[in-house]
Amino acid sequence: MYTLIAIAGLGIICLIAEIFNLRKAIIPVTILGLFGTLALTVADYNKVQTYYNNMIITDNYSVSFSCLFIVLTIFLVALSGDFHKEHKAKISDFIAIKLFLLTGAIAMISFGNMAMFFLGIEILSIALYVLAASQPKNIKSNEAGMKYFLMGAFASGFILFGIALIYGATGSFDTHAIYGTLLEGTNVPGWFFIGIVMLSIGLLFKIAAVPFHFWAPDVYEGSPALTTATMSTLVKVAAIAAFFKLMVSINRTVPGSYITVISIVSILSMTVGNLTALVQTNVKRMLAFSGISHAGFMLMVFFNPTHTAGTLLYYATAYALAGIAAFAVILAVCGDKGNEEVYNFNGLGKKNPLMAAILTCSLLSMAGIPIFSGFFGKFFLFQEVLSTNHVAIVIIAIINSIISVGYYFKLILAMYTKEDTSEKQSVPVMYTIVAVLSILLNIAIGLYPSFVLGRLG
Repeated sequence: MYTLIAIAGLGIICLIAEIFNLRKAIIPVTILGLFGTLALTVADYNKVQTYYNNMIITDNYSVSFSCLFIVLTIFLVALSGDFHKEHKAKISDFIAIKLFLLTGAIAMISFGNMAMFFLGIEILSIALYVLAASQPKNIKSNEAGMKYFLMGAFASGFILFGIALIYGATGSFDTHAIYGTLLEGTNVPGWFFIGIVMLSIGLLFKIAAVPFHFWAPDVYEGSPALTTATMSTLVKVAAIAAFFKLMVSINRTVPGSYITVISIVSILSMTVGNLTALVQTNVKRMLAFSGISHAGFMLMVFFNPTHTAGTLLYYATAYALAGIAAFAVILAVCGDKGNEEVYNFNGLGKKNPLMAAILTCSLLSMAGIPIFSGFFGKFFLFQEVLSTNHVAIVIIAIINSIISVGYYFKLILAMYTKEDTSEKQSVPVMYTIVAVLSILLNIAIGLYPSFVLGRLG
């Protein structure tokens, strides 16, 4: 609860700082404030607290993911200064919007009531609509903002209608009360399950899982690169974490018929995402389809929901840190080129060995290569799924992991085997710092996985 208040207050301070023309202080003060908020959040470990009649619940699950979201936001804010250097007058707006987006993300995983859950989704979504269309003179940004707004509003409608049906069936928005109604064994009206389906459709859209993925490639490509980084890391992780908590809090075990649907969506997301990524020449579109495939992997946590919360946290952390590192390099390489085509990375291994090495490490982590945490994330996930005797989907997931190596190596080969005659560009110091720190954290949790896995058992 105090985390939400602190972050929202920090966002308001950013807007006030603009009034007094304190633009240079906005980013450092925000980063320091986020570190303070991180410490405040960590202090809530091993405490279960409820606020406002169970509207907000603070437990190890919400605290763990809140810490991850805050760390990701620190990196995104650190990248903002150089990215928005041409729009210094608007820096307070961009930082404040990211902080409000973080507020929505934390509300999404701290809810104890469906009303708070929906409020969190809308706060996050509205912030993203603005960020996607934040380059008004760029037609691609306008297109991305409009597409995301229309599709997002449609998905929010599904979620709201689903919540209404669940309320109508159980008489409560409180997740504990809904679970208690199901536990009593009373005859729950059929529209309760229709409500669950509608909620699932809306949330599958938010995580860009097949067949609700069609918006992602165009929106990722058209949005400013830093917004794409936000969508593919913080937003995707927040959506899957909220989805998991919602389904587990309403019903501790997932019914067999629902598992069948999740299996199909997971397999399609992995396969369609990876196969389509193979033919992409734009790096942002490639990472969009890569994100779709990773959404498919993360959906596998539903096969054993009572034991996979820690695995989801670990996988999400590994994926998000690798994504931040990759986008920091993309921003450094393609910042002034107007596009993110693969040929922009030709010869990067000679021109800037450090950034090439960091991008290589992040891609190898996403592909699931040891010693990176992406490998251990998949290993722990497959281990949990195998314990439920779902051998076939693990085999399909392994095949998809092998396929993903193909398009990741396309970018790696461009950096090390192709020549580029263009001059070496100077890389902003903050891009380098963020890239190095995020990939080091990725490797660190790969070497010491218990540090993250131990948060949720």
